[in-house]
Amino acid sequence: MNRLCVHTITTKPLSLEQVAEAYPKAGVSGVTVWRDALEGRDIAASGRLLRDAGLEIVSLCRGGFFPHTEPAKRKLAIADNLRAIDEAAALGAPLIVLVCGAAADQPLETSRRQIAEGIAEIEPYARAANVKLAIEPLHPMYADTRSAINTLAQANDLAMQIGSGFVGVAVDVYHLWWDPALQQEIYRCGSNGKLFAFHICDWRVPTRDLLLDRGLMGEGCIPVKQIRQWVEAAGFDGYHEVEIFSTEYWSGDQYVFLERIREAYIHHS
Repeated sequence: MNRLCVHTITTKPLSLEQVAEAYPKAGVSGVTVWRDALEGRDIAASGRLLRDAGLEIVSLCRGGFFPHTEPAKRKLAIADNLRAIDEAAALGAPLIVLVCGAAADQPLETSRRQIAEGIAEIEPYARAANVKLAIEPLHPMYADTRSAINTLAQANDLAMQIGSGFVGVAVDVYHLWWDPALQQEIYRCGSNGKLFAFHICDWRVPTRDLLLDRGLMGEGCIPVKQIRQWVEAAGFDGYHEVEIFSTEYWSGDQYVFLERIREAYIHHS
């Protein structure tokens, strides 16, 4: 099975029509769709476009961003997550990746409690729509505003606390490669049936921008092959999702970039 998936954000300049044409030609068989790529579009028709091209829709990115100091904003976040579930169902995506959020003007513990409350609130709606939710822990450098869930242990604990077969975790090597407990926590979520997604890229040395300078596998210091072995040993047999934010790569030829992604995937992941 070809398990190479590419996120639409990775090739951000391409339209969905171009994605549908270019990804299969580059040997990509899966696609994770970012919500920005769906703006102004018929979502169900967009799903048909991708499937008719031979692409499996792996997930929708992204939901989350639950914490706020103002209750009204927390309610707006819930409403947006319910819309994301509707979008995933219309698209035909079986999974939504949750970037959980954080509020810099309140303690991390408060943000974490609000995240747990938010996921618990949307879980029945997701279950009714047959859409799973993957909690993605983010690197601690993003603990200010992007996510108060920063280790796989925290994500595992939260998924187990919620106790739903529709809530699990996403393992992203960019965010977790540094964690000394990574292997045991991968095995833990695998044994509990909570390992829903696996995202790959690389950490450049030096990193020129902490958000927009991810590298292709093999361009940095992340032991992608080792982590992939742990993930597969934990029972994961899903797609390997290439998720790269890079102003450098976005400025270049996206068709050449897709060929480089395929080569990096073959040789370095």
